[in-house]
Amino acid sequence: MTDNGVFTGVDLCSQVNNHAHRTEEIDVERLLVRRGQPFSIALQCSGAAPQAPNQLSLVLRLGKQGEVTVKVSEHQRGGGQWWFSQQAAQSELLVTVHSPADAPMGLYSLALLLLSPDGHILEETAAESFYLLFNPWCKADAVHLPDEELLQEYILNENGILYQGAWDDITSLSWNFGQFEKDIVDICFEILDNSPTALKNPDMDTLNRANPVYVSRTLTAMVNSNDDRGVLTGNWTGDYSDGVAPTRWTGSVPILRKWSEGGAQRVRYGQCWVFAGVACTVLRCLGIPTRCITNYSSAHDTDGNLMIDYLFDENMESISTGGRKDMIWNYHCWVESWMAREDLPDGNDGWQALDPTPQERSDGVYCCGPCPVRAIREGEVGVKYDAPFIFAEVNADLAFWVVHPDGERTQASVNKRTVGRNISTKSVYGDYREDITAHYKYPEGSEKERQVFEKAGRRVSQQNGGQGQLELSIKHAQAVHGTDFDVIVEVHNVGDEDARAHLTVMSTTVTYNSLHRGECQKKTARLTVPAQKAHKEVLRLRYNHYGACVSEHNLIRVTAFVKTNDQDDVILEEVNIPLRMPKLLIKVVGEAVVSRKVTAHITFTNPLPVTLKDGVFTVEGAGLTAATEVPAPGNIGPGEEVTVKFSFKPMRPGLRKLVVDFDSDRLRDVKGEATVIVRRKKWNRHD
Repeated sequence: MTDNGVFTGVDLCSQVNNHAHRTEEIDVERLLVRRGQPFSIALQCSGAAPQAPNQLSLVLRLGKQGEVTVKVSEHQRGGGQWWFSQQAAQSELLVTVHSPADAPMGLYSLALLLLSPDGHILEETAAESFYLLFNPWCKADAVHLPDEELLQEYILNENGILYQGAWDDITSLSWNFGQFEKDIVDICFEILDNSPTALKNPDMDTLNRANPVYVSRTLTAMVNSNDDRGVLTGNWTGDYSDGVAPTRWTGSVPILRKWSEGGAQRVRYGQCWVFAGVACTVLRCLGIPTRCITNYSSAHDTDGNLMIDYLFDENMESISTGGRKDMIWNYHCWVESWMAREDLPDGNDGWQALDPTPQERSDGVYCCGPCPVRAIREGEVGVKYDAPFIFAEVNADLAFWVVHPDGERTQASVNKRTVGRNISTKSVYGDYREDITAHYKYPEGSEKERQVFEKAGRRVSQQNGGQGQLELSIKHAQAVHGTDFDVIVEVHNVGDEDARAHLTVMSTTVTYNSLHRGECQKKTARLTVPAQKAHKEVLRLRYNHYGACVSEHNLIRVTAFVKTNDQDDVILEEVNIPLRMPKLLIKVVGEAVVSRKVTAHITFTNPLPVTLKDGVFTVEGAGLTAATEVPAPGNIGPGEEVTVKFSFKPMRPGLRKLVVDFDSDRLRDVKGEATVIVRRKKWNRHD
């Protein structure tokens, strides 16, 4: 713009536009708009607004180097095109810009041009920039979700719940998604800019960002760092000394900021719920409706045979056959995103499973999805992307085998109902669990379920022989971390004759994804079980046995193994017991007002019979405070209560959640939360 030109300035009207496009939580200083929805900018002029025959034109550039140029015409020329209209008002021109609902999202630069009748540029404004995001409120957008309550949760809610524990003892973890926190939108695009395709072929990548299938699949690869300059490195070893233990994170924002501030250097460390939480933040920020999913007893089928094989020797020691093992994870988290699948036959729109945890390669890269959830339920494993792997996660059979000294195998049992239980997500109506198992599979044992298995090409598994004379079950009392508790193994004789048998019961500490950390106790007994009666064997699990080797997931696995005197009759049963953890007590004192200091009192009581050292509290909350560490005041003795104070100034009004983690040398992953209502600052003459 020249000093003596017609144009004197451009007002992007960010506050008004961002409010209309539901992006004001991200920023009101910068313009962020959603595709398929018009936005208006004001062009200030030195005198009256320019008149014919001179023409106004608008030019957009997209891509890091402005690889894609869009010339915007003043009149609508059919669907799928950018266009603008103008309205003069004294010394201003109000220019309303219309974007197509399938425009590539990204950072655009915008310049207004004044053209002579023969097309020469008389004047050009300085380039202004704005972000264009997906628009689930727009009917023509591929991510359109026609339910305002769902959009409030799956786009606009910055807090969430991730489900953990075990299928029969579900626990919840509050997670701070923080998709509207400062600079997060910039980091989301930085992640896309660092993808291998963007670095190798930026033109193609820029245009493909119109497609939520492409964007979401790219992000499942970029949230893990296995093949690229991705965000998070997975670690399941238990040694996190050169990074942050996965259990310490309480939200996505510190992870994303750390990655960006480090120059796209991977952040150490994540496990499945952390990968899912970060993916959910990025996808919601970009405008794709997304929710976090937990599948209990989730199968990791490495050989694709829809069968998880566990091998034991005759002493009930687990046998590794070399290479990667099939496993059942206590739970596994992924995300679902809502989108149309124009690349697939009709009927595959809606929720798509996406898994950013690096487990198996897909097209040579550690990514998974998007895969229509409906295709999983119907057994359509040929549908893109990665349907066979996800189908196995919720449907595989579990087979226990005993390997004899001569190498022969005996199938101890087959369990067709273990895998894929209580598939869970947070309800849109509050902080409670919604069970969505029926979205992924038909009822266990139903005719429809069997038809789906046949369609999926599943090998029908047969258990050796008929129903045995003995049955096995494991029960346990409430298991509280730091205490001793009983596990009761019952051997039922359902036959008409007495049965002699050999029982072995073993307890081990494991991670949530079935890696062994140590053996706690083992008990063997020779017994005679009378006909139609039961024998009870009690195993006392003591803290001084499990405390030293328990994993950060606080999980104990009890395996019971019965051999009758007839060596071919073998029964095996297994349960996972999550140890109950204490909760942090959080009390926010005083009224929470934007930019005014408020104090949280955080109280922790040590439940263990040992002293805890190196205690540290981590506090964070979207709109409340960035992640901050508060050290515990010295060692914490058995049963001792400590309280720390943490002061902060809330940044944004509304219903907010403060999330706190406590970690120490002997106890990790203690969580707590407090809901805070933040009010706008009241201005008066004394302020």
